[in-house]
Amino acid sequence: MAARSKARKRAFQIVFEADQRGTSVHEVLADQVRLHRSDDRQPPVSDFTMQLVEGYAQHVGRIDELIATYAVDWDLDRMPATDRNIVRLAAYELIWEDGTPDAVAIDEAVQLAKEFSTDDSPAFVNGLLGRFKDLKPRLRREADA
Repeated sequence: MAARSKARKRAFQIVFEADQRGTSVHEVLADQVRLHRSDDRQPPVSDFTMQLVEGYAQHVGRIDELIATYAVDWDLDRMPATDRNIVRLAAYELIWEDGTPDAVAIDEAVQLAKEFSTDDSPAFVNGLLGRFKDLKPRLRREADA
């Protein structure tokens, strides 16, 4: 698995854990960094993982608004937690992370959905992120305003 794919997977796990614990992603990220420092058998948290988690945290309110608006027939809190957190992280990367091609952000999210969620999840994740990709220029303008 490529380094960036591993970093995305780790970022997803951090965002998911924070959601499940009802705590901030910064707290979970700090726990992961401390864990590595105290136990060198634990993998380090990569710079790209930190960049994704911190970027997501900066835009979490807007990301959740977008998901609530465009996830047809799904309330954010009724959506499967795995799907919700995959989409949250991928939406950040797709909309605000200029160094990642759109197709890569979407494909990586679909792969996470295949690995961690239901059989229907990859199509759901792909469809919702595809909508965000189509709206990206407008969403970026709104975010910069």
